[in-house]
Formats: sequence, C-alpha cells, structure tokens
Amino acid sequence: QVQLVESGGGLVQAGGSLRLSCVASGRIISINAMNWHRQAPGKQRELVAAITGGGSTNYADSVKGRFTISRDNAKNTVYLQMNSLKPEDTAVYYCNANVKRALWERANDYWGQGTQVTVSS
Repeated sequence: QVQLVESGGGLVQAGGSLRLSCVASGRIISINAMNWHRQAPGKQRELVAAITGGGSTNYADSVKGRFTISRDNAKNTVYLQMNSLKPEDTAVYYCNANVKRALWERANDYWGQGTQVTVSS
C-alpha cells in the first residue's frame, strides 16, 4: 500500500504563513503528479496547486502569487508554502499523488487524511 501523511497545518492570523508537507511512503516505484486540494465547510473540494514529476506547476487563480508548491523526489515529499494567508483560505488541505507501485502496474491516485488550516481575521 501507499500512505500519504500531511503535516504543518494550524491556526494563523491573516497575513501570516504556513508550510504544509506531505510524505508518501510504502511500495513506490515512481510518483507522477503531486497535488494539494482543499475543502472548506459547505464547499466542494478544489485543486489548489499541482506539480508534475518534471517540476511543472499550476495554481488556482485564488492562490497565484501567494502559494508555492514544490517537491523533493528523493524524499517522496511535496510541500505547499502559503504566504499572505486570508480567512478564505481556511479549509482542510489534502495532498494526493499519482503513484506507480510496480513496473507492471499502472499508476493510481492516493490521498492523505488532510490537515486543518485556519486563518483568523
């Protein structure tokens, strides 16, 4: 199996920063895209930031210029640096990764359990 564990969430004042981490472990041959999603109360889960295996990135318009996604392939880890946080960024943040577990298997998507980010005004 593959496990994804997020960390780094918490309570921060508006204008502050947080850095989320997500570590993938288990039987892993390679990891393709790694992404951060978020879900606020009463809203649908949305894609916040994505990074390909080659390092190309993409962001939701609402976080462009404030959030930065990065990855450390040697550590099977993806990060989300969040600056200039706003109360509307309050949500549970989830990471997911497209992981290949064996050469003869196709890659599948795995999800972490989420970490709460709360931004106070």
